[in-house]
Amino acid sequence: MRHRIGPGLLASLLFAALIFAGAPAFCESGPIQVGEWAVCTDVVDRACVGADTHFSSRVGKLFCFTRIVGAQSPVTVTHVWYFEERERARVELPVRSADWRTYSSKIIQPREIGYWRVNILGPDGMLLKAVEFEITP
Repeated sequence: MRHRIGPGLLASLLFAALIFAGAPAFCESGPIQVGEWAVCTDVVDRACVGADTHFSSRVGKLFCFTRIVGAQSPVTVTHVWYFEERERARVELPVRSADWRTYSSKIIQPREIGYWRVNILGPDGMLLKAVEFEITP
């Protein structure tokens, strides 16, 4: 027996899938999202400076800046820094209000040329955002 999905049901299923894919993470304190994110060369007055996706191997130190929105009570998010798919650092960061800016930093060795990623994890360990960048010679 074959079942046919009508155009109305198909549209409803696609709409539900799109809503679910963009849905915020839920934790005990409520839904949280990453409102802003960037990798940059400095953070000054709670703002990213020198944001980019490509950096020289002589950069020295980089920052991953995030603005977390929606936390209804204090929670912790985690920045996990990866170089070429190997975890290089894990930094837990407190979020103390519904609109909270925070950042972590990583010293970049001149020989660490290639693709990097920072996974931003919610309090439950769920991936909220992946921020990719490249270190070039």
